[in-house]
Amino acid sequence: MSVLPVYPWRLAPEGLATVRQLRAAGLRPGGQDVVAQLERPRRRRGPLVAYLYRVDLALPVRPMTPAKWAALGRANAARRVCPECGRDAGYRIPGSLGMCVPCAYPETATAA
Repeated sequence: MSVLPVYPWRLAPEGLATVRQLRAAGLRPGGQDVVAQLERPRRRRGPLVAYLYRVDLALPVRPMTPAKWAALGRANAARRVCPECGRDAGYRIPGSLGMCVPCAYPETATAA
């Protein structure tokens, strides 16, 4: 295993990009290996690290198919249904509550 070159934050050479930068340009890493990394120092914990990929080897993002759009719609709809009362809450159920707000705080809902 070779050691990756490490660059300071915001000083990566031309032709290298993070996954987010590739995605913003409509690209994806496409199975290529990481070629370098960026590090931003932090005071209390270890450094923040971002991996860099070659832009010239990046592939276009795969387009969404009708089946993928349908699956995404079903997944988003399922996140709106409260597991306690079974109703569509009209918003995504917060993971911190695990249920809709009226089910999580029934004393507030009945007082209103």
